[in-house]
Amino acid sequence: METVETRIVELDLINRQIETAPAVDQDALLYRRSERSFELLSLIDQLAQSVIQMPEDDALRQKISERLRTEFLSAGDKLFVRLNELDDRIKNESAVLDSYSGSKRISAESFVNMLQSMRLKYFSAAVNLVLSREALGIPAATVRSGLFNEMASYGEALIGRVEFTGAAIKEIAKRLKLDPSNADLQSGLTEMQLQHDLQAERLRELVVSMERLGADTRNYRSVLLKNSSGVSVGIFDSEVVVQILRDGWRKTREAVVQNSPDIALKLLVFLIVLLVFRALSRLIRKAVSAALERSSADLSNLLKDILISASGGTVMIVGVLMALSQIGISLAPMLAGLGVAGFIVGFALQDTLGNFAAGAMILVYRPYDVDDFVEVTGASGLVKKMTLVSTTITTFDNQTLVVPNSKIWGDVIKNVTAQKLRRVDLEFGISYSDDILNAERVLSDIVTEHEMVLSTPEPNIRLHTLGDSSVNFIVRPWVKTEDYWSVYWDLTREVKVRFDREGISIPFPQRDVHLYNEASATSESQS
Repeated sequence: METVETRIVELDLINRQIETAPAVDQDALLYRRSERSFELLSLIDQLAQSVIQMPEDDALRQKISERLRTEFLSAGDKLFVRLNELDDRIKNESAVLDSYSGSKRISAESFVNMLQSMRLKYFSAAVNLVLSREALGIPAATVRSGLFNEMASYGEALIGRVEFTGAAIKEIAKRLKLDPSNADLQSGLTEMQLQHDLQAERLRELVVSMERLGADTRNYRSVLLKNSSGVSVGIFDSEVVVQILRDGWRKTREAVVQNSPDIALKLLVFLIVLLVFRALSRLIRKAVSAALERSSADLSNLLKDILISASGGTVMIVGVLMALSQIGISLAPMLAGLGVAGFIVGFALQDTLGNFAAGAMILVYRPYDVDDFVEVTGASGLVKKMTLVSTTITTFDNQTLVVPNSKIWGDVIKNVTAQKLRRVDLEFGISYSDDILNAERVLSDIVTEHEMVLSTPEPNIRLHTLGDSSVNFIVRPWVKTEDYWSVYWDLTREVKVRFDREGISIPFPQRDVHLYNEASATSESQS
């Protein structure tokens, strides 16, 4: 109570100074009076909260409560007087802003912003005053009603400013897209964004004070949610969302009713453009396919598939972009977004891009093609399908292997069927007791009599090595690649048949086993 009385005396002194102070000191003294008023109201509120904790029959509580009744009444009256004075000052200062320029205008705007912030402090202090009076059982209906009207009136003005600056920001942003290098537009956008954020922050502070009075602030919070750059937990609840959805649905219905003929026409044009380009894409694919079939250029199947797909896909992409432009969608932001998305996707799919790069190298250098027999990364079989990402191989026992191109390109590639001619490498052994010249004649007859063996290059039949148990001949005829296995198997069979017929033996490993009688061996040693 002593501190409260001291603050009251100080306020009276400041009020007397204001009456006699020169004009140059008026603003400073008014600011000082406001700050002292806030301190006094805060002290009265703390005192009221302390009194509420005391027993109701306590004499000190009754004495202080009676004193507070007087102080509360006087504080309430003075609070509204201060608010009215503050409103007048804000109006007067705002009215002359346009007449200022340069640093003087900046100073004046800062002063007005300070006064606006002080108004919110007055509101918060007034709410404390009302709640403290009601906690002590002191009538506060008149003060509450007057305060609510003041706050609601100010809240509507703030909503108007927030929505106005938000709409202005959108309009300036549109113009800035058309003229990105315009410094005036950029400066205006920055200034308007600062104003927008400032007004939104004031509206948030007002909402907090109004909710302490139990006021319905759904309308205010919905405006904040729609105009804020982020989502705040304090303004986000189901009622606000429902109200936003209702407003959005109402605006959507009005827009559809007003613009339904234009929307229907644009959608029709959109569909027609897509259908036309789809038909054109198919036509282009067929034309490119026919041209590649007639072309004498030695192109791989993979390259042909890519050219056909790329031609049709390019036409379709152009069609989609043209269709989107017909319904008013700007292509520049979309293309920029696709570029950013492509960078992100490329970073995330580095291994897949590695397969693409390897597929491109295979496409350029063509180490193999569809229907070639290859041996790659430990897998062997016929190439059945090739894409830029992988190669599909079918083994001879009819298993399907899908091998990533990066694995193939980073290892040795063996293309067995790449050449038109192949040499069949065979080796046969005869016994040391057999006639070498006769064996050589038989082998030569077998090779030359086979219809699939080529005369040029000449077959090579030579005595190759003298082994441990056999004399080894090499037989190396040349055949067409597709006849390789037929000749291999035929010659192997015919050599066995003719060798048997001619009495030529084919040595094989043998082992002599000698048996000894252990009993006889023992008796012989004893004797």
